[in-house]
Amino acid sequence: MAEQSKAAKPKKEERDIKVEKAKPSPKTKDAWSIISYPHLTEKSMNMVELENKLVFIVSKDADKKEIKEAVESEFGVKVKWVKTEITTRGQKKAYIKISPEFSAADIASKLGMI
Repeated sequence: MAEQSKAAKPKKEERDIKVEKAKPSPKTKDAWSIISYPHLTEKSMNMVELENKLVFIVSKDADKKEIKEAVESEFGVKVKWVKTEITTRGQKKAYIKISPEFSAADIASKLGMI
């Protein structure tokens, strides 16, 4: 009986199925497909003035590196770090700390936030 079960099993070569992994598409997104709009609340306005931070609602599938590159290319500033969160409404919010040599208030005024 043991010999029959061995014969019934397919050979190892037959069991191995090679699956091609899908290659990721090149990331050729422009800045405004990543950044949806600035978040305009009293708290985010205080962050602009006191902490040199900007707050944006961003695309849910964007990662921190993409957000950083989008802000740097669009506004011509250097970003120190990016922190993100998913809100209770299901939106992705990005807190962006701007380097001290640049002003978040200048960017906010260009966007019409202030």
